[in-house]
Amino acid sequence: MMYAREPSCPKRLWIGGFAAAALVVCIVVEFASAAGPVYPGETWATRAPEAVGLDAAGLEAFSHYAGGRGCIVRHGYMVYTWGDVSRRADVASACKPWFSHFLFKAVEEGRIPSLDEKVARWEPRLKNINKPLGYKDRDITWRHMANQVSCYGLGEKPGTAYCYNDWQMALFFDTLFLKVYGATYDNVDAKVLHPKLTGVLQCQDDPTFMAFGTGDRAGRLGISVRDFARFGLLYLHKGNWKGRQLLSARHAAMAVTSALPNSIPRAGNMATDMIPGQRSLGSKRIPDNQTDHLGSYSWLWWTNGVDRDGKRHWPDAPKDAYGAFGHGGPRAMVVIPSLDLIVSWNDAKVRSREMESQALKLLVAALARLHSQEMGQSGC
Repeated sequence: MMYAREPSCPKRLWIGGFAAAALVVCIVVEFASAAGPVYPGETWATRAPEAVGLDAAGLEAFSHYAGGRGCIVRHGYMVYTWGDVSRRADVASACKPWFSHFLFKAVEEGRIPSLDEKVARWEPRLKNINKPLGYKDRDITWRHMANQVSCYGLGEKPGTAYCYNDWQMALFFDTLFLKVYGATYDNVDAKVLHPKLTGVLQCQDDPTFMAFGTGDRAGRLGISVRDFARFGLLYLHKGNWKGRQLLSARHAAMAVTSALPNSIPRAGNMATDMIPGQRSLGSKRIPDNQTDHLGSYSWLWWTNGVDRDGKRHWPDAPKDAYGAFGHGGPRAMVVIPSLDLIVSWNDAKVRSREMESQALKLLVAALARLHSQEMGQSGC
């Protein structure tokens, strides 16, 4: 574990609270100054956990539970790391919010007229499949693709059901990046990813959409945990990076606050035709229907929504938490706006939604733990 040490802690003003878990949250005056948000440059500026209202022992407990490698950012500072944070590696389905980011960017640049444009304009073969079902795939829109309700490869009509589907995600990547942006597998990093995003964020470890090379699951993101945290910081600040709006505040906010309604059911298991030569971004199952949306899926991000049974996605985390997750939890980046906090991990021991919630509970507890200690020392 690594965290910076400082000779003394800044003066703090303690106010407010996290009602959902009855935890008191601190606001550190040093970071609420008129100077505005803090962003990393070529490297991250560091602070000791205590300097940003976090308890180092509590963070150690969190990292021990999570395992793997990762980092924690608060108020724009790198405050805690464990493992090799510079290692670039696949993040599996945690790459998906990056696809929606570039979809919004394509709209803002005028490459596509709207999120409701039919994808068949760019992939005409969609017009010619599933004749017995009324050529239903002709009606797939970008909005459908970016919320996994296209029902591609399944029997339902676009927009009527949810299907977490890696065949669809490969179609989404190929149509968006190769056709709308005009890139190839060989140059998509240099033509799109780097100049439009990771270069501006000054990522340190050369992120790539070719985590396994151009011949294996193209579109899978290879990125270090510390670079993934920069993407989280961008969304924490609603698409703004050092005064430059990389994505409109409207799209950045919409991306993480527009969970699918519980009225949209999970798709069934009727397999239907896909376009010839369709590849997958991961799963080879046909049909591929991996999970429900649980009232918590927003433009390929997972949010802390409520499912059809009234259960919150992460009951032990603040309601405004959202994140990108891969392989069911071991690869993730989570943003908690109300705490001005980002955590990024990979190869973790976190393997379920319940473990995700417990990990976030331990992380949030590191705030309350330090406050309790200081209140005791002050005699309050």
